[in-house]
Amino acid sequence: MAMAMMTMRRAVALGARHIPAAPAASSRVVPLRHMSADAGAAMEKILSVGLLRTQGLIAGKWVDAYDGKTIEVQNPATGEVLANVPCMGSRETSDAIASAHSTFYSWSKFTASERSKALRKWYDLIISHKEELALLMTLEQGKPMKEALGEVNYGASFIEYFAEEAKRIYGDIIPSTLSDRRLLVLKQPVGVVGAITPWNFPLAMITRKVGPALACGCTVVVKPSEFTPLTALAAADLALQAGIPAGALNVVMGNAPEIGDALLQSTQVRKITFTGSTAVGKKLMAGSANTVKKVSLELGGNAPCIVFDDADIDVAVKGSLAAKFRNSGQTCVCANRILVQEGIYEKFATAFIKAVQSLKVGNGLEESTSQGPLINEAAVQKVEKFINDATSKGANVMLGGKRHSLGMSFYEPTVVGNVSNDMLLFREEVFGPVAPLIPFKTVEEAVNMANDTNAGLAAYIFTKSIPRSWRVSESLEYGLVGVNEGIISTEVAPFGGVKQSGLGREGSKYGIDEYLELKYICMGNLG
Repeated sequence: MAMAMMTMRRAVALGARHIPAAPAASSRVVPLRHMSADAGAAMEKILSVGLLRTQGLIAGKWVDAYDGKTIEVQNPATGEVLANVPCMGSRETSDAIASAHSTFYSWSKFTASERSKALRKWYDLIISHKEELALLMTLEQGKPMKEALGEVNYGASFIEYFAEEAKRIYGDIIPSTLSDRRLLVLKQPVGVVGAITPWNFPLAMITRKVGPALACGCTVVVKPSEFTPLTALAAADLALQAGIPAGALNVVMGNAPEIGDALLQSTQVRKITFTGSTAVGKKLMAGSANTVKKVSLELGGNAPCIVFDDADIDVAVKGSLAAKFRNSGQTCVCANRILVQEGIYEKFATAFIKAVQSLKVGNGLEESTSQGPLINEAAVQKVEKFINDATSKGANVMLGGKRHSLGMSFYEPTVVGNVSNDMLLFREEVFGPVAPLIPFKTVEEAVNMANDTNAGLAAYIFTKSIPRSWRVSESLEYGLVGVNEGIISTEVAPFGGVKQSGLGREGSKYGIDEYLELKYICMGNLG
């Protein structure tokens, strides 16, 4: 994940500062003549609706890094530089925190109805600009346009859902043990939230956190990935247009260690929410201890996909393909290990390989593309490392297994057989378009293999047996289980893992509780 290099370096505590005026954002955009025709046309469309923001957002103002430093945002499909954005650090983050803290006292006093209306308008603006947002996402992240449009709709759904949930934050009245007392429970917003988000879903991972936070009256400082900040900035711009007050939503990007440390060390930040690697999540959890912050973590996965011998082969192939190769295998809920019962192993492998062969690799702006590039060269090298480890230990590449002829960070959709539990492909998250096939004999063996990991985010099973689907679902040590389905995420259901895949839940009626505190009030001497 984008925060994987974060350290726990000490940052200097800084108070609020005057925010200097910044130069025009257009000066930060790479001239369109320097881009390929497709990218230039896409960028022109984005510019025409004013959604290409290349500065951070603090207290409702678009600002540069205070020292003028910038970082390049590149198109992973071509290597083209799309724009330069500020490389911010502790000073800018401290000002963003101060802005969020100041605004909290007014935003939290808005009525639930008022917050709901602002969020609903934000949702409407996202939907009305979904094509431009999808183009921007494809340019900076690489995913195919069809998937990018899907993410915009998915990301917007969290804003719509929590706009509605804002009006349903109920307290409680407890029957008292004494006749002259009344006992009440209120739910109140936790305060300023630090939200650190990854590059693989540059819109949805923000809205899934910011939506509930704003709905219940919190204010937020968002740190998007330095690989994909443009989508985050465009979404923030639409939030301002929707009437979300200045300071309620702030966006800083750049020096990840400095930004992270500033969020962790501030006593004004009362909650950290993070989606990313388990290693970084552990550091954030440890760093939050000093100020005793609430923490929500959605971390790495190692999802098993279990295909039983009574499964519908066509359903299993379609579901496994979707679970594995969405976003070129770069999701935390991707099927990382496909366990196939011996009786149908050969039949499934043949059908699955045929389906994988039909995947079209290419630039996400091309309509026929179903597989885009990996995010960068480091991601490709990780996939190569996993493949080399597997083949050195006896696995055989059944399809793909090498860089794509398109170059850059494209990798061939790959199927690997004879995978065993001593291989990296089994033990760790590959985060790329590689599907390991692993045979098993019994239900017990499959469940034991599936649970043989520190991760516990998502799992998938394919079977026609309802009793088996219940038994296995309950036995799997995972927060999410898909039965005969490979795409299971939705705004109305709780998303989160167990074991070292994280803490807390996002989405659904349960997700808003992560941003609330309970307050007990005892009213005495009532006669």
